[in-house]
Amino acid sequence: MTIDDTDRKLLAALQEDAGQSYAALGQAVGLAAGSAHERVRKLKAAGVIKRTTIEVDQAALGHGVLAFVLLDADAWMGDAPTLHALEAIPAVEEAHIIAGPASVLVKVRTVTTEDLQATLRALHEVAGVTSTQTIVVLESYFERSPAVM
Repeated sequence: MTIDDTDRKLLAALQEDAGQSYAALGQAVGLAAGSAHERVRKLKAAGVIKRTTIEVDQAALGHGVLAFVLLDADAWMGDAPTLHALEAIPAVEEAHIIAGPASVLVKVRTVTTEDLQATLRALHEVAGVTSTQTIVVLESYFERSPAVM
């Protein structure tokens, strides 16, 4: 599928507010509601739009502890068992195989520092993990979705 400027504008508008109507989307990009709907359907069918979701303020829900954890390992971590082990830890929001000072980078969000400590214990139990380095976020300036280029 070829993505044109109108598709990019639609994607940017959806990233701002995925719940807006097709009429509002169409108006934002100069299309009729039906045309906007059809383009969004095609973007979904092509896998460009993976899912539609909402953004939740985790701190407002009491999940005020945010940390990034580097996992060192004695073996390759880019396989299904590692994926499933990390997915099974509820506090892990993201996991990335990386090049650099560690093998895996995970984003963790918890209610308390005690919960963070329990999460770190669970991460140490993942097969192959030899150590962790934890960076606790004191304040976030902003978080945003990547720009649609």
